[in-house]
Amino acid sequence: MLLDLGRLRSGVERLNRLFEPDALEAVEDFRVVSPVSLTGDVRKDGPQVRVKGRLTATLECACSRCLEPFEVPVAVDLDLLFLPATEAGSRSPQSSDDEDGEALTEDSLGASFYRDDVLDLGDMIREQFFLALPMKPLCRPDCQGLCPVCGLNRNRDTCACRVEWIDPRLEPLKHLRPES
Repeated sequence: MLLDLGRLRSGVERLNRLFEPDALEAVEDFRVVSPVSLTGDVRKDGPQVRVKGRLTATLECACSRCLEPFEVPVAVDLDLLFLPATEAGSRSPQSSDDEDGEALTEDSLGASFYRDDVLDLGDMIREQFFLALPMKPLCRPDCQGLCPVCGLNRNRDTCACRVEWIDPRLEPLKHLRPES
C-alpha cells in the first residue's frame, strides 16, 4: 500500500486503487468489511504532494449503546497535503516562521508527512476512516442500549428491572424529613 513518489517528477498521476479489506491493518475501533476504493489525482509540486480524490468503503463498528456490530458506509472527499518528513522538525506549531524565515501557510499547518519518497496509503486511509466515523456510533437513532441492571439488550427484549438511582450526596438529607 505504498506509493512511490520518486516516479512523480513533477506533474499529476491518476490514482485508481482497490484494496481488499484484509489489506489494511486491523484496529479495535472498526473493521473494514468491503473493498476500499481510492480514486483521484496525486500532484507533485517540488517536495509537496497533494492527493485529491475520493475514498469509499464500508466499515463495521460497535454501537456505543448496545455494543452490537453494525455497518457504516464511508464516502470521503480527499484534499490532503503531504510534505517531506525532513520539514517536520523545522515546522513547529510554537513558532510562526520556520528556520528559513518563511511564514507558515494555513496549508502547511494541516499537512501530513512522508519519508524516503514513499507515501503510505494505508496510514492515510486509516486516518480518514477514523475521521469519518461518528464520535458516538449508533446502530440506529432510537437505540435503547443495554439495561444497566441485568445487561439485556433493550432493542431485542424487555426486562423487569427497576432502575432507581439515588444521589449519594443527598442520601443523608433523606433522614431529616420523615416519610409520609
